[in-house]
Formats: sequence, structure tokens, C-alpha cells
Amino acid sequence: MSVRVRRIYEAVEPGDGLRVLVDRLWPRGLSKEAARVDEWPKALTPSTELRRWYHAGEGPYEEFARRYEAELAEPEAAGLLAGLRASVAAGPVTLLTGSKEPEHSHAAVLLRLLRE
Repeated sequence: MSVRVRRIYEAVEPGDGLRVLVDRLWPRGLSKEAARVDEWPKALTPSTELRRWYHAGEGPYEEFARRYEAELAEPEAAGLLAGLRASVAAGPVTLLTGSKEPEHSHAAVLLRLLRE
């Protein structure tokens, strides 16, 4: 099982495998051709409300992660997460994010859940 997180602004690498954008909004200044995204499951991303709450600095990362995990338990997101787990089992998957700190973002939560 091979899954990792990379910033979408980094150059595409041969070992990326399936490239999945895990941000709700398209990254600024990047064309779809340059990004080479294979999937963009928006329902797997944090809700707009949760994203705004976290980026406004209203709570710690641990609380954000807990709330995001609760959102991922909802039926549509849970189905997409199960599909992503199947993709990870089948080959390499790269979770792409525009976050400047991927290790303190929703992508890190997804990575942890996919590795469990």
C-alpha cells in the first residue's frame, strides 16, 4: 500500500500513481493540464464551514481533525473514502493539496485514515 501527500504545485513524478485532488477549491494559478489530476472528489473534502472555521484560527488542529473525521463518517464521504481505500490497495495514490502546510491540513487526516 502506497499513499502520500504532496503539494499540487510540485512537479508530477512517475511514482505518483493515481493523483487525487483533496481540496474543495481549485488551486490558484494552476491549469488543469499542468496539474494532471485524475480524480477530484469534492465531497471528500472538509465542508466550507469547517474549512473557514479552521483557517480563521478559531480552534486547534486536533479539533479540526476530529470534526473532519465526523464529516467523513457521513454516507457520501464514507463511500468516497472507501473507494479511495480500494484505490490505495490497488496501487500508488498521491493526495494533492494546495495547502502550504500539508502536515497540518485535512490531507494529513486523510493520509492517516488511509494508512490505518
